[in-house]
Amino acid sequence: MPTPHYPRLVASVACLPLFFFLSNCGSRSNEVQPDAAHPVLSIGAAAPDFSLPGVDNQTHTLAEYAASKLLVVVFDCNHCPQSHLYEDRIRKLYSDYRDKGVTLLAVNPNNPAQVHYDELAWSDTNDSLIDMQTRATDRHCESPYLADGDSQSFSAKLGVVATPQVFVFDQARKLRYEGRIDDNEIAAQAKSQDARNAIDALLADKAVPVATTPVSGCATKWNPKTAAEDPELTKINAEPVTVNMTTPEILKKLRTNGTGKLLLVNFWATWCGPCVAEFPELQNTYRMYRNRNLGLVAVSEDVPEAKPDVFAFLIKNHATSVNYLFASDDTSAVQDSFDKQMSGAVPFTLLLAPNGDVLYQEQGEITMPRLRRTILANLPDDKDHPGQQAYWASTLQ
Repeated sequence: MPTPHYPRLVASVACLPLFFFLSNCGSRSNEVQPDAAHPVLSIGAAAPDFSLPGVDNQTHTLAEYAASKLLVVVFDCNHCPQSHLYEDRIRKLYSDYRDKGVTLLAVNPNNPAQVHYDELAWSDTNDSLIDMQTRATDRHCESPYLADGDSQSFSAKLGVVATPQVFVFDQARKLRYEGRIDDNEIAAQAKSQDARNAIDALLADKAVPVATTPVSGCATKWNPKTAAEDPELTKINAEPVTVNMTTPEILKKLRTNGTGKLLLVNFWATWCGPCVAEFPELQNTYRMYRNRNLGLVAVSEDVPEAKPDVFAFLIKNHATSVNYLFASDDTSAVQDSFDKQMSGAVPFTLLLAPNGDVLYQEQGEITMPRLRRTILANLPDDKDHPGQQAYWASTLQ
């Protein structure tokens, strides 16, 4: 499965048409049950050793935190909707207790290759270390954030059930609490601060009032013994790739949207380097959200005679989006039919609301993180994923 990730972004550039300028171009709210092959570490057991890479490009070990009174390990990840909603609470746990001798580590247990497209429908990134670094920077996460997706050696020894999940070890590094952070993914509705209660009790040399609690969230993506293809990718690979000629009339209608869904429109060309570079991630973005009512139309500004080259490029990227090619060499006239304010340079990308309002517009290479967050901020919640629209809207502020 292609792993969606942010491209290494460079300064945004645009390519003018060739004749102008050639040279510069599931419900996750239910309680999750432990995996039989990975039993949860027992209360009173010793913390297992670990050696894991962090988003700071350093390797971190258990011995590094020997001086801390308590070690709090929060298993967290990028793609999980519950992890998004607990982000502020994890950040506050870190800031509230770091001056009291408590070390809080966030650890991602998931291998990004095991996270399928349907599970990425609520996220702007996958769970790779590069994506973790992006998330930590963009969300201003101060606590260490470590990756255990490759070997899952540490996660397996603790028997991580889901993200988010907390393990609290005392000064002797014996497990004293395991379970949820609190009892409600909606912060304002939480009544039982289970992780805080455990930490406060241990700091006061008292017994933890409740040592284990059930966990809800996204089940750990354990590495399989044999590779299994993403069912959504299998479906995508079976779909045809087509390209049709477009006319001013078609583009005029396209500008109004009228599809009843969010519509991503990308003007590109095979001779445009930035267009070609961003196209695979544009398709990944469509694959992530297409089952949540996102459409994609890719419009090639190549001349009609270049149709074989355009089609070959679309096949190479298995572009199952709606694909158009200008039916006329008079690109200016064709572009004007879509939007007279549109520059002649490509790439040019818009995200249209169902009523045709522009939600995102960018001339030049797409700022992929912001595009994805804009999409997520405009996709409505469902009963299994409350609070997501508001969360993603907050990331755009």
